[in-house]
Amino acid sequence: MTARATDRTRYDRATAHLDAPVAIVDLEAFDANADDLVRRAGGKPIRVASKSVRCRALLERVLSREGFAGVMSFTLAESLWLARSGFEDVLLAYPSADRAGYAELTADPKLAAAVTVLVDDPAQLDLVDAARDGGREVVRVCLELDTSLRMLGGRVRVGARRSPLHSPAELADLARAVARRPGFEVVGVMAYEGHVAGVGDAVAGRPLRSRAVRLMQAAARRELAGRRAAAVRAVRAVVPGLEFVNGGGTGSVQQTAAEDAVTEIAAGSGLYVPRLFDNYTSFTGRPAALFAQPVVRRPGVGVVTVLGGGYPASGAAGADRLPVPYLPEGLRYDPQEGPGEVQTPLLGSPADDLLIGDKVWFRHAKAGELCERFDALHLVEGDAVTATVPTYRGEGHTFL
Repeated sequence: MTARATDRTRYDRATAHLDAPVAIVDLEAFDANADDLVRRAGGKPIRVASKSVRCRALLERVLSREGFAGVMSFTLAESLWLARSGFEDVLLAYPSADRAGYAELTADPKLAAAVTVLVDDPAQLDLVDAARDGGREVVRVCLELDTSLRMLGGRVRVGARRSPLHSPAELADLARAVARRPGFEVVGVMAYEGHVAGVGDAVAGRPLRSRAVRLMQAAARRELAGRRAAAVRAVRAVVPGLEFVNGGGTGSVQQTAAEDAVTEIAAGSGLYVPRLFDNYTSFTGRPAALFAQPVVRRPGVGVVTVLGGGYPASGAAGADRLPVPYLPEGLRYDPQEGPGEVQTPLLGSPADDLLIGDKVWFRHAKAGELCERFDALHLVEGDAVTATVPTYRGEGHTFL
């Protein structure tokens, strides 16, 4: 019996009392992935990206482990909720226009001490001040450096379109603007190299593309290491007490951690290891989060139909954004239908061994987005569900 077949037996036995659709997290795999992230970080703390987890119980579980410290959140409303729930170090990694949230943040000493907001434009400071509504608390600010690789005089650009601040001088200029402004304090710098940390470099069946990605990433790492170090020096000249410099992601943990200028690493997807993280040479994780759909039809030989399952991930549309049938091994989509809103035909010889009501297990494409589809995650240890915990959605929150 293969390891995957053994896992299927465990998952089916553990969830035999549960009707599908159902989502699980294999805690042995989750904890092993956490240990691997810590090993790769080489002693630097890992800040957990909450958008990749979206479950308070699992955020608490990983933060209780040695090597993890702090949360990287994705909306201001989520940041305030986490801070009110007892999370004491929350870095909002994206700019916000949530005026009500800023009014709450600036009026509450506990929230203001726990939450750091991202800024890359003085206009964002104007928005915060306009939203204060009498709140006088000092707002903790993190500045974001653009990490994109620019070549041929800027005519070629590789990387996400995030911060407009590309040079060390631009970042230092904003640090000075914040330092001169009452009610704000620069405490951190963030630089997320998504074109390195979030792009697989070993795409199955595409050796030339994989080599091109590896060459691009090597060049990007070299360029960014020097520019990030210079940017941090420039900001520290303005803010000697800078608390942290955050960088990296699941796919670049060890490379980013090797930079002296970086004090902490961001990671989250590496805990669940969705299918988008299969194509990396830098690490190998274990799939920890899966969902199951029930067989509801047997249309013919070599075909079964499961309920729903059309859970595409965000990003540029493509086959890599779709979930994939995982267990039993050997099932594939009907190319004319793909994963559907309310039904999904699956083809392959394993279909003939499936009965009405049996579970087919899938892997999703992007880590935390699965939790927008399910109210609860069933935590599996061995061949038993040992706990059931709510997702953000299960606690009544859909932040974005």
